[in-house]
Amino acid sequence: MGEEKANLSLGESLFIEDDPPVKLVGIARLANQAELADTSHLTEYRAIHVRSILNKSVSKRGLPFGKTINPYRGCEFGCRYCFARYTHEFMELRDPTLFERLIFVKQNAAWLLRQELRKLRPGEEIAMGTATDPYQPIERRMRVTRSLLEVMADCRGLNLGIVTKSTLILRDIDLLQEFALRNRLSIHLSITTPDAKLARILEPRAPRPDLRFKAVAALRSAGLRAGILCCPIMPGINDTPAAFDAMARRAKAVQASFLAANPLFLKPCSKATFMDFVQQNFPTLAPSYEKRYEDNAFVSKAYQKRIADLLALVNDKYGLGKRRGEFQPAQTPPVDPGPLQQSLWPEQAKLPQQAQTDRVKQRFSA
Repeated sequence: MGEEKANLSLGESLFIEDDPPVKLVGIARLANQAELADTSHLTEYRAIHVRSILNKSVSKRGLPFGKTINPYRGCEFGCRYCFARYTHEFMELRDPTLFERLIFVKQNAAWLLRQELRKLRPGEEIAMGTATDPYQPIERRMRVTRSLLEVMADCRGLNLGIVTKSTLILRDIDLLQEFALRNRLSIHLSITTPDAKLARILEPRAPRPDLRFKAVAALRSAGLRAGILCCPIMPGINDTPAAFDAMARRAKAVQASFLAANPLFLKPCSKATFMDFVQQNFPTLAPSYEKRYEDNAFVSKAYQKRIADLLALVNDKYGLGKRRGEFQPAQTPPVDPGPLQQSLWPEQAKLPQQAQTDRVKQRFSA
C-alpha cells in the first residue's frame, strides 16, 4: 500500500554539470541518476534509489539517538535557519536554495527498513525527521513516511522520536497509536514562535503556528506522547522571558507532554540564507549575529545556560514535563515479526479507534 505509492513514475535524469567535471561517487552519483518524478510551482521532485534508509547518527552535538530516518532529501518548508542544507552538498549540489527546490524521494524505503530493523541493537533510539521533515507537502502524494510507519507498527521494542512542523502527521494517528502499543514513541512538533507573521517569513511554507498547536492537542487527545520543540532560539528575536512564557502557556493549554528549546545552530551552508533574513527583517541585529557566529556554528556556553535557565523556569511555572527521561530504554529486542498469526482471540488485532486510544492513554498518560 504505502510502499507501492512511494514508488514513482520516472522521467528525465538529473545532470549535474561542473567545470572542470567533478567525479561523482556515492550519494552524489545516485542523485545524478535520480529521475524526474514530479514538479510543482516552486519545487522539483526526483526519485532516488538509496542503499539504506536507517542511517547512523554522526554529530558533534551529543545527540541521544544512534540511528536516523529521513524519507526525503531536501525539504519544501524553506526555513531560513535550516542547518540541514549541507546534506545537499554531499550530492555536489552547492546552491543552498536547492535544498528547498530540489527534493529527492527515497524509493523502496519500506523494503529497506524491514531488512535493516532486523540488525538493530536492543534499545537503540531512532529519530525520524532530523534533516528533512517527514511530513512535508510531497508526503501527501508519495506516502513514504506512512509506508515506514506501516513497517514499524508491526514491531516490538523500538524507541522512536518523530520531529515535524506539519499537521499532516494527524493523518497517521492510527499507525502511531498502533506503534505506541508495543514500542516507545515521542512526537515533537517544532514551533519556533506563536507569532504567525514572524513564522511566515521565517518558515515560509510551513503550517501556521496555531495549526501546529492544534495538532499537538489532537495527538494528546489520541493518547500519544507529543510535545513542542521551540527551536531554534534566536538571539534578540524569540529569546526573551516574555517569549518563553508565551510559548509555555500555549504548550500547557494544549496539554503538551513537554516543552524543549535549543539555541540557533548556524552552519556555514545556512548562514547566508539566515543572514539575508536578519538583514531584511531585523537589520539592527545583523552586526551582533555576524560577530556571534563569525567563526563558530554554536552560541557561547553562557548563552546556552541562559536559555536552559529560562526554559526550566517556565516549565516549572506551567508544570510541563521533560523531553527526555520519561521512558527507560527498551528491554526487548526490536524485531520484525512479520504478519501476526490469526487466532480466535488475536491479542494484537487492530482495535476500534476509541478503544485503541484508551489503551495508548493508559500506557502513556504523561
